[in-house]
Amino acid sequence: MESSSYLLQTLGLLLLCCTVAANKEPLENAKYKNPKEPLGVRIKNLMSHMTLEEKIGQMVQVERVNATTEVMKKYLIGMILDLHNSFRIMFAGSVFSGGGSVPTPYASPKAWVNMVNEIQKKALSTRLGIPIIYGIDAVHGHNTVYNATIFPHNIGLGVTRQRIGEATALEVRATGIQYVFAPCIAVCRDPRWGRCYESYSEDHKIVQQMTEIIPGLQGDLPTGQKDVPFVAGKTKVAACAKHFVGDGGTLRGMNANNTIINTNGLLGVHMPAYYDAVKKGVATVMVSYSSINGLKMHANKKLITGFLKNKLKFRGIVISDYLGVDQINTPLGANYSHSVYAAITAGLDMFMGSSNLTKLIDGLTSQVKRKLIPMSRIDDAVKRILRVKFTMGLFENPIADHSLANQLGSKEHRELAREAVRKSLVLLKNGENADKPLLPLPKKANKVLVAGTHADNLGYQCGGWTITWQGLNGNNLTIGTTILAAVKNTVDPKTQVIFNQNPDTNFVKSGDFDYAIVVIGEKPYAEGFGDSTNLTISEPGTSTIENVCASVKCVVVVVSGRPVVMQPYISNIDALVAAWLPGTEGQGVADVLFGDYGFTGKLARTWFKTVDQLPMNVGDPHYDPLYPFGFGLITYPN
Repeated sequence: MESSSYLLQTLGLLLLCCTVAANKEPLENAKYKNPKEPLGVRIKNLMSHMTLEEKIGQMVQVERVNATTEVMKKYLIGMILDLHNSFRIMFAGSVFSGGGSVPTPYASPKAWVNMVNEIQKKALSTRLGIPIIYGIDAVHGHNTVYNATIFPHNIGLGVTRQRIGEATALEVRATGIQYVFAPCIAVCRDPRWGRCYESYSEDHKIVQQMTEIIPGLQGDLPTGQKDVPFVAGKTKVAACAKHFVGDGGTLRGMNANNTIINTNGLLGVHMPAYYDAVKKGVATVMVSYSSINGLKMHANKKLITGFLKNKLKFRGIVISDYLGVDQINTPLGANYSHSVYAAITAGLDMFMGSSNLTKLIDGLTSQVKRKLIPMSRIDDAVKRILRVKFTMGLFENPIADHSLANQLGSKEHRELAREAVRKSLVLLKNGENADKPLLPLPKKANKVLVAGTHADNLGYQCGGWTITWQGLNGNNLTIGTTILAAVKNTVDPKTQVIFNQNPDTNFVKSGDFDYAIVVIGEKPYAEGFGDSTNLTISEPGTSTIENVCASVKCVVVVVSGRPVVMQPYISNIDALVAAWLPGTEGQGVADVLFGDYGFTGKLARTWFKTVDQLPMNVGDPHYDPLYPFGFGLITYPN
């Protein structure tokens, strides 16, 4: 059986040699291999050597698990031979890790590097030796990897944005990965959306400012160069502006739903950050699952080709979201050949995943050969993919080493994340009036109560997209500091800290506490699993507020991915802090609660009174918030 398989592979490769592209130049002397040749020359030369099958292969991004299965190992990421001795050769252009897809639980940087290199070596051993680009969601630090620094989610990020990009790039490269699906530059207009924490603000101006994370990830564009994909070497990564476009404006905040909007609204609210991203040289743009006025974005030629590629002059890769092409028709995968046609002709360059990889490649190949899809469209996609790979230096440095391993979760990066936490916190209430503030809290006290489901829970503190797609519960997911541990680290050694997750009234009244810190909020979620029509605090959060704050002076710290219903409880609370999803460095919360640093954060999105008001954004005629956009009380360090 093995010898038969070997014969089929040999025959396939011999036949391929007879069907390669017209260029007869010996591959060992090919210009694309010479880094001294101009970029355009290298791209044109390599494409002249490529078959249709090899070009289509570059347009496919496969999940890590599929790239290491027995079939992929045998056939070099996709050499598929059927029982009738027909064949095709497909070399995947990219591999990715989906949410929670890891080499092994708690994998070390070495394990990650070895895995990526194993896949890369298979790609390099193919006829043309085109390296793959490996992608991963690194949306608040290198969030899938154990011991990585987990930064606050975008909703809480402050002025440290570029340095966060630089730190994230180093930690991602420490694991051998060269490409991140970040930043999300959605403008969330309705907090009922389960991805609102991935958005920097309801205001496009703030989102535009936050595109400064792109040069942090990729490096600064060389002087005089603009609007061209750029990645500055082995300590930087290719970035991905997502999700193009209007994903934050869907009806009632439903994930992947329909955004009903006129041209002025689309161009004035949801598009501006893409201008900035392209100017900063972003390497890739990911298309949104959502629709614009009923047309799926993955099939929207007017916006993908007409606007992004032609109007904005974007020259990088347009990539689908995961199974985004499969979702053009319903149910998933229905009328798949039409979906592939619609996406490619709309301007898509790379498919992220497929519910049927064989059907994708067969269908795309067939449509090109039947001239339904012009060869010029395939060449445009491949040229863009190769442009990014050459620009990144992947052809010269395809194999990762272990030299950056100490960057993962480094002290310097954790201090940066702690600073980001401090700056992201927003003080919404501090005593009944300015003359009697509760914060900053005294470090010297007899006895302090810490309560709430989120006080001692690193998983809740980090939120979704942490180690796994939907996030986790508990403290064993990765390394970090919970808010409870931070409080204990900060108070005077003689101060007694008592933790009770959900104390009853009798416990609180009899405890003789000087004050209480109540930490409550939302449980982790991601994407559509976080869509909510009520935006309430996870139970028993509300009862904890009532039991504690009715009996002792209290500060309530809300750990959430968006504003939640707080109006019914405000009168019982002495101080209120929006902590968003702070990540692994909970010490930053204590830094500000106890006055080592002052509160400086301002709301980047409106805090509503009731969900009946939604959607409600600054400037709306019915604007009547609990706390307005831009609000935030100031305190000064002790």
